[in-house]
Amino acid sequence: MQPGIAQVFKLGSCHPGVYSSSGLWTLEYKRELTTPLCIAAAHGHESCVRHLLSRKADPDASPGGRGALHEACLGSHTACARLLLQHGADPDLLSSEGLAPLHLCRTPASLGCAQELLEHGATVQLEGGPNRDTPLHVAAQRGLDKHAQLYLGCGARVDARNGRGETALSAACGAAARSPEEHARCLRLCALLLRGGAATDMRDEDERSPLHKACGHARPGLCTLLLRNGADADALDYGGASPLARALQTATCAPPTAPQRTVQALLNHGSRSVWPDAFPKVLRTCAPVPAVIEVLFNSYTQLRVSESWREAIPEEVYQMHKPFYRSLFALAHTPRCLQHFCRCAIRKLFGKECIHLVPQLPLPETLQNYLLLEPEGVLR
Repeated sequence: MQPGIAQVFKLGSCHPGVYSSSGLWTLEYKRELTTPLCIAAAHGHESCVRHLLSRKADPDASPGGRGALHEACLGSHTACARLLLQHGADPDLLSSEGLAPLHLCRTPASLGCAQELLEHGATVQLEGGPNRDTPLHVAAQRGLDKHAQLYLGCGARVDARNGRGETALSAACGAAARSPEEHARCLRLCALLLRGGAATDMRDEDERSPLHKACGHARPGLCTLLLRNGADADALDYGGASPLARALQTATCAPPTAPQRTVQALLNHGSRSVWPDAFPKVLRTCAPVPAVIEVLFNSYTQLRVSESWREAIPEEVYQMHKPFYRSLFALAHTPRCLQHFCRCAIRKLFGKECIHLVPQLPLPETLQNYLLLEPEGVLR
C-alpha cells in the first residue's frame, strides 16, 4: 500500500538540527536540504507525489542539488517520473553535479523512466557530469543493453566521445562485469554498438582501444567479438602496451580459463607474440596460470629454455603445477617435436587468417584445436 503524507516523513533516520529550506524536518541524515516532493519521489510513493503536485509543489525545486525527477529516476520509479513529467518537470534539468535525469537511469529497472523522459522531450545527446558522459556512455558503463538500444533508436551518436575521449564501446569494454549476467548484457550491448557502426579502434586519451580494455579485464568473448569486427590486435597505447601485454599483466587476477582464452584469441587473430628475451618476465608474472604460459610458448617455433627460469617460479606454484613445469624444463635439452614445427609452419602461412582458415582444413577437430593453440596441460 502507498503510505500517507504523514508516513512519508517517518522514512529514513532523523538527525536533529537538519531542516529543509521551508522549515520542515528532512528526516534524512545525508540530505541536508530537500523537499517533501523529492522524498516522496525518491521512495516511489506515487500517491504522495500526486497529492503534493495537486498542492502546487514545484516539480523542479532542487534545494539539495537534485530535483524530484532526478530522485525518481535514480530509484527507478517509473510511475513517479511520469507524474512529474506530466506536471511540467524539466526532462533536462541539471543537478548540482551537472547530471540530467537520463544520466541517472543506471539500472535495468530504470528503462521505463528513460522511455518516459524521451517521450517528454529529453535530449538524448546531452553531456553531463565531470566526465561529460552522454546517456549512451552511462548505459555502456553499466552494461544496459536495452537502454542503449533505446538511445540509439532516438538518435544517439554511437561514436560520440566523453571528456576522457571514450566512445560508448570503449566505456563498455572498460567496465568490469561482476557476474555472468552482467557479462552477457555487456556482450549484447557491444554487439549492438558494433551493428550501429561503432569504430572498433577509436582510442581514448591514453591511446587505449576497446580491445586494450577488454583484454585488461580478461573477457575472451568480448575480445573475440572485437577481433572479428576488425580490431587491431597489435595496437599500442601511450605506454607502448599491446592488448596481449594487457592480458598478460592481469592474468593472475582474472577468472579461471579467461586469461588463456584471451591470449589464445589474440594470437589466433594475428597478434605478435612477446619478444623472446622478455619471456622470463612473463613467466615470473603468469607462473600461477600455466595455461597462459603454454599458449604463449607454443606460439614460438623454437624458444630456448633456460634452467635459470626455474628461479622465476615460486616453489608452491611449481609444486601445484609440477607436470606442466617439468615438461617445460625438459625442453631445455631437446628440440620441439615435428608436429609442433608443422603447426608453426601452417600458422605462419595463414597469418591473421588463421582463425578463419584452420576450421576449413580437412582435419579432425583435435588437430584443428592443436593448430589454434588449445592448451593440453603439458609441452611436447
